[in-house]
Order: sequence, then structure tokens, then C-alpha cells
Amino acid sequence: MISLRGVSLVYANGTRALDAIDLEIAKGSFVFLVGHSGTGKSSLLRLLYREQLPTRGEVTVDGIRVDRLRRSRVPLLRRNVGVVFQDFKLLNDKTVWENVAFALQVTGARTKDVMRQVPRVLDLVGLSHKSRMFPSELSGGEQQRTAIARALVNNPKILLCDEPTGNLDPANTNEVMELLHRINLKGTTVLIATHNALVVDRMRRRVIRLEDGKIVADEERGYYLAGPPSREAPAPAPAQSA
Repeated sequence: MISLRGVSLVYANGTRALDAIDLEIAKGSFVFLVGHSGTGKSSLLRLLYREQLPTRGEVTVDGIRVDRLRRSRVPLLRRNVGVVFQDFKLLNDKTVWENVAFALQVTGARTKDVMRQVPRVLDLVGLSHKSRMFPSELSGGEQQRTAIARALVNNPKILLCDEPTGNLDPANTNEVMELLHRINLKGTTVLIATHNALVVDRMRRRVIRLEDGKIVADEERGYYLAGPPSREAPAPAPAQSA
């Protein structure tokens, strides 16, 4: 589903964000990307939805060579790749419904498709009853769930999340992570860049650790730091399907 081969990224100011990255992520995976600020997590995500091009190497997403993709074809890629940001990026003058619908409308979706898809994703994220509210009337968790609904409305195969719980309190963090867990169980590949050690250690999924733009660890059921945490671990996540 996602493949990076020999990928490096050097910005115009000479900063090396990524250095010879090799990475494979299978369809249906749930993966955490961890590391301190400036280690390349967000840069790696930007390569996957073609916000950035690599300096060298191959980036393949759902069979598409993203590094060779013409700009005119980028919207096609992004129909299969949903993106969720830390700061929500909602349109404050639009309701929950309108924010989600807008993601379809910009792709030229027919009105009947908008009317079918928006209620579906709002029900999935538990916001059907708040569809007429504006972002300023929602809690942080509800705003992030709206952003997730917007990212899912095109039925993407991949969901990329850049610090999705960074602005949330613990209760809302748990709600959002449980939602992402359920989305993954429906078959969507989920890749999350995060600093939230408690979430990573609780969920025990695949953990890829970056340092200085390089992958220094890749653990199938990993912790935020190498090895089990010395502190008492939080309660386990909900039971996961095989």
C-alpha cells in the first residue's frame, strides 16, 4: 500500500529532513510514526500525499509513483489518501455538514453523492446530531472528529494523521483513537505521526521510530521508546480483531 525506497528529502535551506528511508506498509495496517520534533515525521507524511517531492528515491502509494506524478493528477491521488491535522483546519464559516460536504464538492461530486456520503461519515464519527453546528460551537474532540469525517468522505484507502490528538485532552484523545481504531478495522490503512507516548504504549501497534531523518527502529508491537515503559502502563486498548 505504501512503499518508500531510498528516499531522502533536503529542503532548500540545506536541512536534511529524511535520509535514505526504506519503508513498506501493507494494506490494512495501523502504524505509529514516532520521534522528537524535527526528526522527519511530518515530512514523511507530506511525501505520501504529494505536498512535498523527495530529493531522491521512490515513493509509491496505492500503486502510484507519487514522486513522478504530474500535478494535474494529484487530486486523483488525494481521493484515496485522507489527511487529518493537529489544528483541524476546518472552515469556521461553514457548518459541520458543509465542512464535510466541501471535501466532496471540490472533486466535482454529484449532489446525490454528497447527500449520501455526508450522512454516512457523520454517523460513523458520531456527529449526526451536530451537523448544523459551526466549529466554534464544538469541543476540540468534536472538531477533530469533524476533520476525520472530512478526510473519510471520499472513501480513501489510506488515512494519514499528523498529531491528531496534539490539541486534545485525555478524554477526547481516547475518543479519537477509538474512532481511528474502528476505521482501521473496516479496512482503511492508518498511519499516525504522534508524540503521545501513552497512546502508543496503550495500543501496542506497529511503531516506526525516526531520529535525524532515519528509521532507527521498526517494531511490530512496539512502545514509544525502545522496550517496555518503566512506568505503570495504562489500561489496554479494546480487543482487536485478527
